[in-house]
Amino acid sequence: MSDIVAIYGSPRRNGNTAMLLKKAVEGARDAGAKVDEIYLRDYKISPCLEIYGCKKDGECVLKDDFQDVRDRVLTGRGIIIATPVFFYTVSAHVKIFMDRFQSQWVKKHWVQKIPPGQRDFSRKGLVIAAGATKGKKLFDGMLLTMKYFFQVIDTQLWDSLLLQGVDGEGDVLKFPQYLDQAYTRGRDLAHAVMEK
Repeated sequence: MSDIVAIYGSPRRNGNTAMLLKKAVEGARDAGAKVDEIYLRDYKISPCLEIYGCKKDGECVLKDDFQDVRDRVLTGRGIIIATPVFFYTVSAHVKIFMDRFQSQWVKKHWVQKIPPGQRDFSRKGLVIAAGATKGKKLFDGMLLTMKYFFQVIDTQLWDSLLLQGVDGEGDVLKFPQYLDQAYTRGRDLAHAVMEK
């Protein structure tokens, strides 16, 4: 069981959000947390096909790498998801990953019959996102998506690190304060989840 599961959502293995997440992971580990790192780009996860095979028992009937990733995510007390912002939302890798958790929503609300308004925020989630533009609403859609995804997996949107003006490969290195902020957020999340 991990204290924190860190999910790399960029198509680039060493892109800006990956560098930020590595710093957050470093901060969490320095605080004593056990961190499980998942690079979504390395897994074969099909999009949800909305065939509702999960209505029987809440288990997705598509068999691929999703089951392994899901099980690892659900063992963490803290979750960090890092994504670039594409068209004002998460990357395709993150969206496919989240959509497959529709089976968890079905399990929770249709199989176990837990009312939609009843929430158990037993986990804490940190979102790290970077985008090129400086529009006022750059992160609005992405944050709503994350908030509702987190609710399905009983996770509170504990904090976010949202950075604008970061686009080209390595751009984040021009802003060492961003890397420092990521380290601090990772460290603080580790303290928050381990104090339970």
